[in-house]
Amino acid sequence: MSKFKAAVFDWAGTIVDFGSFAPMGVFVKAFAEFGINASIEQARAPMGAPKWDHIRSMMDMDQIAAQWEAKYGNRPTDADVDKVYEVFVPMNEKVAADYADLVPGAKKAVDDLRAMGLKIGSTTGYTRSIMENVIPVAARQGYEPDNLVCSDDLPEGRPGPLGMYKCMVDLVAYPPEAIIKVDDTEPGIKEGVAAGCLTVGVALSGNAVGKTPEELAALTEAEVDALRRHATQILKDAGADYVIDTVADLPALVRELDGAS
Repeated sequence: MSKFKAAVFDWAGTIVDFGSFAPMGVFVKAFAEFGINASIEQARAPMGAPKWDHIRSMMDMDQIAAQWEAKYGNRPTDADVDKVYEVFVPMNEKVAADYADLVPGAKKAVDDLRAMGLKIGSTTGYTRSIMENVIPVAARQGYEPDNLVCSDDLPEGRPGPLGMYKCMVDLVAYPPEAIIKVDDTEPGIKEGVAAGCLTVGVALSGNAVGKTPEELAALTEAEVDALRRHATQILKDAGADYVIDTVADLPALVRELDGAS
């Protein structure tokens, strides 16, 4: 049995959707509905945050705010964020299931962790209405976590700790240091840090790299390593205690940490 009681996984870019593609394209399309040109780079920058907060962050970017002001006569307000959010959510609901393939090795990793006695929790920056389209697809592939905390379930989302506190209650797992938070984004790692949990970042499957397994396989080892170092730095700066390539590497890390105790 492990000294850890639970592992809490993010979804897109961590356990499903290698490269975190589903939300990125929808942000670009949602802004286009309002005549605003947003780049993929701008869409990826706040990834991991609750989606309303994500849109607010994008609208605070100088280039996007300037476009909005030129078109509508004012800097983007919270009411304007509401308008974009209302367009974004139905769009994301439609496409999320198309990007819900498990990260290679994820099911085996989860099975291994369960065999070690860990419960499996999950938090996400997605709304519950979006996740309702993802959960059945993941379940058909054998991934069914013991709980799910969505961005609109609680009064405050990432990077605050409430989602992790809810996981502790749902899973009856404590103290915080006995829980591992696994995520590919800065807000998701900070969520775990804020709750006092051990945090593990996933570099190659996540938003900071933004490539499919096939795209990564076509790169040289040096090119992959440069991407790994870039993503690792982002995750470490957010407070990650450890960084691995993908969730497939987590059981080995847990065994190592158990052996060191």
